[in-house]
Amino acid sequence: MDHKQMCVANLKYKKPTEADSKKAKGLLRYLTYRDSRDGHIKQMSGQERWVDHGLGHTVGEIAETCDSYQSEHVLAFTLVFNPNPNLLSMVPEKRRGRFVRELTENTLDQFFEARGLDTGIEFAYVTHHRVSEDPQAPGLPDPHTHVILPGTYFDEGEGRRVPLFFSRNKQVDHIELLHQITEKNMAEGMERYVGLDWERRYDALEAAREQQRKVVEREPDGEFFDDRIVWPVWAGVRRMTEDTSAAGIYRYFPVAPTSGQTEFEPDELRLEFRPLLQLLDHGLADTVAQAFAYQMRAYPDPSLTKLEDYARQLVEDAQADSGTRPGLDIQREGPSFDL
Repeated sequence: MDHKQMCVANLKYKKPTEADSKKAKGLLRYLTYRDSRDGHIKQMSGQERWVDHGLGHTVGEIAETCDSYQSEHVLAFTLVFNPNPNLLSMVPEKRRGRFVRELTENTLDQFFEARGLDTGIEFAYVTHHRVSEDPQAPGLPDPHTHVILPGTYFDEGEGRRVPLFFSRNKQVDHIELLHQITEKNMAEGMERYVGLDWERRYDALEAAREQQRKVVEREPDGEFFDDRIVWPVWAGVRRMTEDTSAAGIYRYFPVAPTSGQTEFEPDELRLEFRPLLQLLDHGLADTVAQAFAYQMRAYPDPSLTKLEDYARQLVEDAQADSGTRPGLDIQREGPSFDL
């Protein structure tokens, strides 16, 4: 796999202004009591989510320390470590939180050591446990960490705190160094938690997905009308994890949709999958996709509402026959057929 896609390490900073100071405190509260944009966590006394490495373990402590340790230009840095959900799905569920915590701490320690900052840098971080919002694979595990770094660090040689900085130029590229160390620790973590063959297994998963995309080489099974454009649609499957697949549709989407545009060059379109039923074993997913293809051919419907209703009926029938079927899940809010 492309190791640059293993993990996102995104760095930003807040300025030491009154406006940014208020924003920083708001961000700290948001990070403390959210797992995602919609995943609110009830505020409870004694519930500490922050892992303290010298910066504090509560919103108040972290904000106060950042105020004390600010530089002329930086109040605090924010850093996100977000491993690829496709890789995290290969890690045993109960060990995913530990995986991202180790990734965060090991990467930061090695990054600052590589920069020669032997005294270390104070930081604090919180782990969020959300699920992915990727329209092609919604619901995959997406744990990640949010890190807070101060604007300065203690320099033993000078005997005082000096500005912490992240250079990015021809001579020094700290951001690229951070990405390289992140990728190294991701690979090592995958070896520890998944096995030495993790990359071969992931490549096999990607190869299966690429093969499944070839469904568009046959005649379309139906059409979908979207914003004055009729799009061809194919019923198909997509390998979600090593053990589960989803059944749904494939169609093309504009790479950069423009209002009123109705004709596109091939390089202006991308092929994507939209699941209707998830958490199926591979064989059942193939069978369901064949049923979807028949449904679209026998009962044409450019809104695809009939297909969605049919998918829901399959779930209801399965539940009626054998109780709630484990491992069978429909997109509760309906499939997203447009962007």
